[in-house]
Amino acid sequence: MSSVKCQISISVDGFVAGPNQSIDNPIGEGGMRLHEWVFGTESWRALQGLDGGSASPDSDVISEAMAGIGAHIMGRKMFGGGDGPWDETWTGWWGDDPPFHTDVFVLTHHERAPLSLHDTTFTFVTDGVESALQQARAAAQGKDVAIAGGASVVRQYLAAGLLDELYLHIVPIVLGAGERIFDDVGDVALEPVNVVASPAVTHIRYRVVR
Repeated sequence: MSSVKCQISISVDGFVAGPNQSIDNPIGEGGMRLHEWVFGTESWRALQGLDGGSASPDSDVISEAMAGIGAHIMGRKMFGGGDGPWDETWTGWWGDDPPFHTDVFVLTHHERAPLSLHDTTFTFVTDGVESALQQARAAAQGKDVAIAGGASVVRQYLAAGLLDELYLHIVPIVLGAGERIFDDVGDVALEPVNVVASPAVTHIRYRVVR
């Protein structure tokens, strides 16, 4: 069976988003600092259809983490567009060519018809994390399923015992407040599989022990 994986940037004090999250700033104040390390990497730029970037250990980690992904799962906040019934003019943050290049399953409390943009189809799932995973596995056709975020969705999959691998990109900043992924997930044990360090970030790939 395919694996269920998540990769996420996290501050040294344990936050994956900053304080005062909002519709316009879903990763909170200072949250973008968690992701600055990735923007100049060759592999990330290639995923966006861009040339250039640095061939570095960080770039190699992104290539490894993204390899073999056949479907993604994300939450309503990551897709964006606000709470409540959908404003169907909202089609996400990514424009007409989203960087996922797979089917994406969006956890939500409100029904919406599937949305196809270029080679990505967003399917909106209203009956929970297990249903979303079942649909994602079918769409992935034997490849792995990536839990894209945000923090609440990662917590739900950890708490349900449905996550196989967690790749933390530990950024050497202190946010002081915000949103965590390890709150209220129960007794979770992580086994380090690989560690890669660079001047910008430390990457630790964990197997989730059940």
